[in-house]
Amino acid sequence: MKALIPLEGIEQRIYLMRGHKVMLDSDLADLYGVPTFRLNEQVKRNRQRFPQDFMFRLTPQEFSNLKSHFAISSSGWGGRRTLPLVFTQEGVAMLSGVLNSSRAIRVNVAIMRVFVKLREVLATHKDLAKRLESIERHLAGHDAELGRHAEEIRNVFEAIRQLMELPVKPKPQIGFNPHKK
Repeated sequence: MKALIPLEGIEQRIYLMRGHKVMLDSDLADLYGVPTFRLNEQVKRNRQRFPQDFMFRLTPQEFSNLKSHFAISSSGWGGRRTLPLVFTQEGVAMLSGVLNSSRAIRVNVAIMRVFVKLREVLATHKDLAKRLESIERHLAGHDAELGRHAEEIRNVFEAIRQLMELPVKPKPQIGFNPHKK
């Protein structure tokens, strides 16, 4: 079975809100190939399937922050008129039962794979960080034995830590810049 979209396209649509990895209703609707209002309509009809830990509505402040960070359309012409719903991994899984189409099932499988991949990456980073700390503690008492190499070893550990940090992509400027040539 061929994937509908690259997994990286899904990863970019997962946000961290209230300590949960979530996806916006509009992003999910886009992936499923349905209008956002239709997706939300099906959710309303099946509200009992979506408890608070599966889905929640963003606050005005959260939505404002999201719009300013990711250039989501405003509520003016053609934009949103209600605050978006966001779905946790469990909520996304529940959507496949509400949206009965083969596309929805294929998209859900792809999304679940991305959530699992993110969880594995985070677990690997935590494990690696613990191991580095353990090795550093072990080597800390041996500076005299290591001699001039002690500082080089510290630099290697620092370089590894920097590689483990998630890269921060610069946000592209939106709009006209009169100072740009």
